[in-house]
Amino acid sequence: METISDFSGTAQSAQLRDYLSAAAGSSAIRRVRATGLAMWAVGGGRLLDVGCGNGEVARELSGLLPDAEVTAVDHSADAIAAAAGLHDGSRVTYEVGDVYDLPYPDGHFDGVRSERVLQHLTDPDRAVAGMARVLRPGGRLCLIDTDWQSLQFDGSPERFHDNGLELFADLQARARSVDSPPSGRTLRRRLITAGLTEVRTEAVTLVFTDLDEARTIMPFGPEIFEVVGMADRAAGWLADLDRAAADGTFLVTLTIWVAAGTR
Repeated sequence: METISDFSGTAQSAQLRDYLSAAAGSSAIRRVRATGLAMWAVGGGRLLDVGCGNGEVARELSGLLPDAEVTAVDHSADAIAAAAGLHDGSRVTYEVGDVYDLPYPDGHFDGVRSERVLQHLTDPDRAVAGMARVLRPGGRLCLIDTDWQSLQFDGSPERFHDNGLELFADLQARARSVDSPPSGRTLRRRLITAGLTEVRTEAVTLVFTDLDEARTIMPFGPEIFEVVGMADRAAGWLADLDRAAADGTFLVTLTIWVAAGTR
């Protein structure tokens, strides 16, 4: 549930925009993005953010790199409208575009990034090849994605872990939001397959013992289960979730991977 384009309808899009804004402000996501920025190692020029969502990363890049020309692209017109509505005067251009057919000439960008997008795609290698195509020789491509199969729970009662994993697997399947759950750990291979060199990768494990903080990253609220018709099934687990938070035993971990390479 990590890009606006996964939801259809005004209410769902608004809900996800709120989620993205909250996630962007979390210390966990800031740590992941800082890791990605350091690994990407771009100093300016023409930069592309693929699957930009609310556009907060594109605006941040423009502030950090005032000489850069940043393009933010998403296949959802709702996402681009939301991003444009949040525009702060920075040098960012917002455009609708297909990740499988990016509307830019070969070698156009000095740097390309994409965050938590490949997990939602049925053909991620094709998408990575397209990102590499629009990158100039010597340019850098940075990918960030979640390994949902790394998700782990702990807390009382003991059934909390197994029930949580089963519930989230079904949630992703019903919402059709994650086509490739282990996407994060495949990033290095996909960059190499696309012909990139000097590939680096790093795993960033997020550890939450505070439920409110975890909710900024993961869909732990009842409303997300209502959207996909799972409210009744999720009720017992959500009650266990609240109990674990109340007695101090709640813990959840999730690994997000960062990888970057040179064309």
